[in-house]
Amino acid sequence: MKAVVLKHSAEPNGINYFDDAEIAIPELKEAHDLLVEVKGISVNPVDTKTSKKNFEEDYRVLGWDAAGVVKKIGKAVTDFNVGDEVFYAGDYTRSGSNSQYQLIDERLVAKKPELLSMAESAAIPLTALTAWEALFDRLELTEKDRGKKILIINGAGGVGSAAIQLAKHAGLEVITTASRIETLEWVNKMGADRVINHRQSLSEELRKIGVKELPYILCLYNPNAYWEEMAKIIQPQGRICSIVDADRPVDLSLLKNKSVTFSWEFMFTRSMYQTEDMGRQGEILTEIAKMYDQEILNKTMTKHMHPINAENIEDAHKIVGSSKMIGKLVLTGW
Repeated sequence: MKAVVLKHSAEPNGINYFDDAEIAIPELKEAHDLLVEVKGISVNPVDTKTSKKNFEEDYRVLGWDAAGVVKKIGKAVTDFNVGDEVFYAGDYTRSGSNSQYQLIDERLVAKKPELLSMAESAAIPLTALTAWEALFDRLELTEKDRGKKILIINGAGGVGSAAIQLAKHAGLEVITTASRIETLEWVNKMGADRVINHRQSLSEELRKIGVKELPYILCLYNPNAYWEEMAKIIQPQGRICSIVDADRPVDLSLLKNKSVTFSWEFMFTRSMYQTEDMGRQGEILTEIAKMYDQEILNKTMTKHMHPINAENIEDAHKIVGSSKMIGKLVLTGW
């Protein structure tokens, strides 16, 4: 099968690079495995970060977003049949979606939205799962929080695009950040109620719109950049969640007097540690698919490249790694 593989540079101190390759179609290994023919993939920041890491294998296949067709099923598979059209975000510990065929545990998979194409569906899983888990598992939003305010820092990216819509649908008043005309237009399209400039003091920006403190903050950027400001604007007993690694230790003592809860969200935790509730990811994606088919959620694909090959993957990584990407970038076809 065709695949785009990440290899070590042969040059001393060289950087990793992508290459087109022919590798064997994987055989079913685990009882819950699906063999999926990959039709569309999406590139995320986790791809760009992982591509720079050292690894011992001769090559790695990256990719953690896919939509495709089930070709084979393991002996314990109960929820899928050959021919089903599915989407998923994958498992960080296994070979990725930048290949024509991929093995994936059925518990991480759902049938793709019927109203969306393979390309549009491939844009969804990782960011939707991250946003859902951050909002409802980490910040623990429930029906009782309808009408409350949430600040989403960096709302124009893939996760922000999903989080704005999910929080809005859950009944919250969504305040997000943007600093460019195009990002301002995008977050408004996603449904944000108010937009402030993250290049300015968050507390001052909130004060301008009559907000002193709020109960929930979802930080989709290096938390160190906003840590003191977040500690200032979070309400007593409020909750803060971040999905991006801190580039230095954060001072949790700033949250003590307010009894604030801080949590991380890492979408791969359930699959990486085979948690008892690993199947929850498939359930979440099923709910997400229903919301798309009911036209509750907006599509987040903003760039579509073709075909899936090393040159386009390399270009996609540069675009996503530029920190200027709005929405999601998708590749289809081999």
